Parts: sequence; C-alpha cells; structure tokens
Amino acid sequence: MSSTETATRKEIYDLKSYDPKRSIGGLLGRVKMEMVAALDAELAPLDITAAQFVILKTIAAGEGGSASGLCKDISYDPGAMTRMLDRLERRGLVRRVAHPNDRRASSLELTAEGKAVYPKLQAAGMKVLNGFLRGFTPTEARQLEGFLQRMLENA
Repeated sequence: MSSTETATRKEIYDLKSYDPKRSIGGLLGRVKMEMVAALDAELAPLDITAAQFVILKTIAAGEGGSASGLCKDISYDPGAMTRMLDRLERRGLVRRVAHPNDRRASSLELTAEGKAVYPKLQAAGMKVLNGFLRGFTPTEARQLEGFLQRMLENA
C-alpha cells in the first residue's frame, strides 16, 4: 500500500464513536479471558492450569529453550516463570538440562511424563477453541486467523 493510500484511508476508530466494549481490543481481551477460564476448567481434571499449558505447549514446540526465552515468547514475569517451572519440574513434567557450552544456562524439555500427558492437553485446548468457534465455518475460522495475523504484523 502506498503512503498516499495510507494517508487517505479513514481511521477505524475516532473519539466520538469509540466504544471500548465493542472495540477490537476490548473484544479480544474479553475473548482471551473467557478462553483462559474455559481452558482452566477443561484442564482441571489433569491438574494443569491454562498458564502451565501455554508453557508446556511452548516447550513441546521447541520454542522455549530457556526460562528467559520462555518469558520473552509468552510475555511472562521472570520470577513467576521460575516458580511455574519449579512446580512443573516437581510434578515431573519438565526438566532443566544443563547447557553444554554455558554452565549458567539450562534448556527446558518435557519429561517422558510430560510427553505422555501432552496429547491430552492438546485435545483439551482444541476442544475449548472449537467451542469458541461453534457456528463458524472452516473458511470463516481461517479468515479470522488471517485477520489476527495481519494485526500482529501491524504491531
């Protein structure tokens, strides 16, 4: 898009018509809160929280090599992350592995037990997402994903 097109494009929100409860930001925030609550409820029988699931999912995907990397990836406070990893380690789901080239660093990986429970966690996550997408067609869901991806690219 050229700078002329950008300059002449009408802004989506203005002070007169802006309604925080109906705005994209307000709606995304409410959807996220409801999804977290639904995921917490769905994962309760497995004694896993939504926050723990996000950490386990990130480690399983190979994206959270270290505690500091996880903090950056999922915007989590370092102190809270350490406590969460300690809990997951005590539960036998995650282990810290010494980094071969840096004694001060450790990598994170799922244990055998973590790998065994992970498919149940994924199934719970998909169940929650599918519940929120009830009434959407697959095409509409892909379209929504595309819109959200565009918003991330604009960030």
